[in-house]
Amino acid sequence: MQMEWSQPQVQGDLVSPRAGHAGISFDEMWYIVGGGDNNNGCPETLALNMSKLVWSTLTTLKERHPLASEGLSICSAIIDGGKYLVAFGGYNGKYNNEVFVMKLKPRDLSHPKIFQSPAAAAAAASVTAAYALAKSEKLDFPQIIDLNFNGVENNVPKKDINLEINAIKEEKVVLESSIDEARAENSRLREKIDELKSNHTELSKELQSVQSQLISERSRCFKLEAQIAELQKMLESLESIENEVQILRRQKSALEQEMQVSSTQQQGSGGVWRWIAGGT
Repeated sequence: MQMEWSQPQVQGDLVSPRAGHAGISFDEMWYIVGGGDNNNGCPETLALNMSKLVWSTLTTLKERHPLASEGLSICSAIIDGGKYLVAFGGYNGKYNNEVFVMKLKPRDLSHPKIFQSPAAAAAAASVTAAYALAKSEKLDFPQIIDLNFNGVENNVPKKDINLEINAIKEEKVVLESSIDEARAENSRLREKIDELKSNHTELSKELQSVQSQLISERSRCFKLEAQIAELQKMLESLESIENEVQILRRQKSALEQEMQVSSTQQQGSGGVWRWIAGGT
């Protein structure tokens, strides 16, 4: 068999990209603490079930918590039969020297959280519930105490097995409750989607009405602009006519003045001739 890298399909909680995190494996679980993207630290403590390839979020801390740091270190320890994670150091804007300890719960080692989205949560819960149900039904066989593995007698106490069965049944109840909640959430989302579709239809109708009004107003504006252009032409022609009228008035006034002058001259010359004729 050749040594090659592969990328398996993983499930469970969404995991944000990060670097500078600390990781350690304990039994079949791989724990990830801290890390960041040079802008923000990652406050989640993650666990990957390496046998099932399922991510779960164990805890989520506040922002700027010392554990939401890059470059911290982590180790595992067994103290008085209890399993612990011990973390130290890291940098999240300042260097940290605190020591933090987390006690691992036995049930947390094998029970990942449900998917974050409602649809994915329902799918994950149904699959996990079916697995738990099949496992519990298998464990209910009376021959379970007599199971052998490679000829070696199984020395697991019956009391512990019953506790395991009860725990699995409790998990089944929790998962069924999660499925019901996911279904209720899906129903609420469908109602919201239907309401949004109805609002979208009404808004589309209003938009079409407004667009038709805009089209009619644009046509009216075009007509008004054409009328204004015609009126401007008429005003320009009226101005030229008025100029011609003023020129004619000036010409008339000049002619009238000339006529008055010539009439006065004619009257003056006639009087002289009459004087001359009277004197003779």
